[in-house]
Amino acid sequence: MNFHSIQAPRAVVMIRPHRFHPNPETAADNAFQCTAGASGERAGAIAEAAREEVSRAAQTLEDAGVRVHLFDDFGEHGTPDSVFPNNWFSTHAGGHVALYPMYSGNRRRERRTDVIEMLKSEYCVEDVIDFSGLEHDEVFLEGTGAMVLDHVARVAYTARSRRADPVALARFCRRFEFEPECFDTTGADGRPIYHTNVMMSVATEFALVGLDMINDAARRAEIHQRLERSGRTVIGLEPEQIGDFAGNAIELSARDGRVLALSQRAFDCLTAQQRSVIERSAQLLPLKVPTIEMAGGSVRCMLAGVHLEKRH
Repeated sequence: MNFHSIQAPRAVVMIRPHRFHPNPETAADNAFQCTAGASGERAGAIAEAAREEVSRAAQTLEDAGVRVHLFDDFGEHGTPDSVFPNNWFSTHAGGHVALYPMYSGNRRRERRTDVIEMLKSEYCVEDVIDFSGLEHDEVFLEGTGAMVLDHVARVAYTARSRRADPVALARFCRRFEFEPECFDTTGADGRPIYHTNVMMSVATEFALVGLDMINDAARRAEIHQRLERSGRTVIGLEPEQIGDFAGNAIELSARDGRVLALSQRAFDCLTAQQRSVIERSAQLLPLKVPTIEMAGGSVRCMLAGVHLEKRH
């Protein structure tokens, strides 16, 4: 099997948090988030568990042959969601890096120069396009959380929300030569899905998508057909599976073929038939991250793919 794919990066950036806790600033529109607070020993135990989950996940990915760039966040700047770096930056073939405008104030502090400098030193980086100034105009686009990118067909699938503004999306698409594919959604709680990547994952030969959460039947059919025209098998996810983070997965190029990294919870909720379709082209690689999932994101949110060429 030829497993190299521009859709499936060979390397990822991960952030290991030392003061992790569900972010109260993001709870208002994130139905996947645990809102119960914790203090004292309980808070310390949660932070320690999250730190260990990231360490184990990074090691599992490394063992599979995925290159992991692991950074620590010691929490000095009040960044409880730093474990989800895919929201503040993305990388693109041709040597391009994008920085994004973040909705929550404390998430804006997650942007860090050492990550960008590492990319410049390890990979061929031509330019860094900074959209973060849009925050001053209350315009937000939270990276590959807000957008699910088809790097082959050049489509940016985007569920409209306060974290995915059409103005910012249009600027990104013009600069990076993607076509915007926007749609309205309704989650189990009656509100829009806060990030597209919790309901959708586009891999090389298949796509996981919660089609029933797309409001308009015509748009639903159009997106289904567009994914199929790109040569992918569409795997429909039930709302309950979306709630278990089955859509929050990412395909990676590993040592022995492509893998689909997802949480153990997501893996457990997939049907035998769904797993069979995935395993035709990618090995399932479940990671145990139940503490991280308290913050309303899962494995896809934890992994910022590196779509750049290595320096020689």
